[in-house]
Amino acid sequence: MSAFDDLYAANAKFAETFGNSGLTGRAARGLAVVTCMDSRIDPLGLLGLNPGDAKILRNAGARVTDDVLRTLVLAVILLGVERVLVMPHTDCGMAKATDADVHALAAGRGVDTRSLDFHTVPDQTEALKHDLTRIRTSPFLPQGMPVAGAIYDVHTGKLTPSEH
Repeated sequence: MSAFDDLYAANAKFAETFGNSGLTGRAARGLAVVTCMDSRIDPLGLLGLNPGDAKILRNAGARVTDDVLRTLVLAVILLGVERVLVMPHTDCGMAKATDADVHALAAGRGVDTRSLDFHTVPDQTEALKHDLTRIRTSPFLPQGMPVAGAIYDVHTGKLTPSEH
């Protein structure tokens, strides 16, 4: 018995009626969405998208890290992305702790994480503004590419566009 048997069984059922074999790797609607790994977020559903419509990039806090920038460059060059939405959310665990807090919790488990930057979010508005600027000013992405930010409310399902 494997810790993943439930997932393999669910996939077997899913594969029986799988109907997306005709999709390509391109973003059919030219969209990339950077959002949080929080399991309460259904990026396709909340934006009215279907599989194949967008590239979904997820990490803790919906932060625009070096790896997210690398992935966006690839998505633009290879996969048809022409616009980016950065979408953090309310009630985010990354806004409830600091990097120092995470380091201390890890140290309590005997793990030294001081070489990692967790990109916690003490001020979600400022973090979003910073991340939007990071995309807009990247020399590797098209100048003037549409980039927007919006905060998803996990309690109401509503998306509030950012003014930045």
